[in-house]
Amino acid sequence: MNTAVNISGVSKIYDRISVVNNLSLSIEEGEIFGLLGPNGAGKSTTIRMLITLAKPSQGNIEVAGYDTLRQSDRVKRSIGVVLQQTSVDGDLSVWENLEFHGRMHHIPNPVRQERINRWLEYVELTQKRNALAKTLSGGMKRRLQIARALLHEPQILFLDEPTVGLDPQTRRRLWEIIQDLNQKGMTILLTTHYMEEVEFLCDRCGNGKPGRIGIMETGKLIELGTLEEFRSRYGEAIAVSQKGDRIDYQFFADSTAANTYLDSLADKRGVMVRDSNLEDIFVELTGHQLN
Repeated sequence: MNTAVNISGVSKIYDRISVVNNLSLSIEEGEIFGLLGPNGAGKSTTIRMLITLAKPSQGNIEVAGYDTLRQSDRVKRSIGVVLQQTSVDGDLSVWENLEFHGRMHHIPNPVRQERINRWLEYVELTQKRNALAKTLSGGMKRRLQIARALLHEPQILFLDEPTVGLDPQTRRRLWEIIQDLNQKGMTILLTTHYMEEVEFLCDRCGNGKPGRIGIMETGKLIELGTLEEFRSRYGEAIAVSQKGDRIDYQFFADSTAANTYLDSLADKRGVMVRDSNLEDIFVELTGHQLN
């Protein structure tokens, strides 16, 4: 399997503070990779270095086989980016936003028009092609951002909080779009604060394997693997107990062990046994909840 992203010994220092600290990580072609971390963990800075908006203080980064410092133009042609902030031009129509992007990437006509029509249909915005972008709902604007990111047919798609602030139905529709793109062979790197989003999207990639998850804390990668690997390491079951204003939890290898523990308690009030999930493991590792 070829490598889509390779980060080797990368650090980023701002004002003598190391925001990213000796990070090494590789992402396979066709993988959905979830990058998680509490605020200030360094994940946004990592994304900015990957998409050439920031330079590493040390180390090397290759994206789609190109060095982000020496071959930044090649990198930009190989990636699509959807940032958390809405970045469409509200005073342009949906079609004009895509037309402008296509011209910036020197996509010739009639290829440009064919791609605009194709991606508008893909994100279900064909009926809105002449509407001003500022009149669109939040979900439609995000879908327009995705169509724009795909217009030049990148190999790798970077998604930074792609569904933040959207209603559950719209979020699910975007999950389906992201999953379908991956099934078509696109490599995707995702950052999000929604645990269920990572669990859903990283469940099974287009390459037939589960997607991996990287957890960052204070600029370092502190855990890496699939959700099932995490649950195998930390425990597949958890006992949760309410103690005053505090919630305590304890991991167990499996539900049998957790239920044996529950049966041993003289007072079972306020104690619940359930399967562990990604948020449990994230909190165990970082001491933070993402939301």
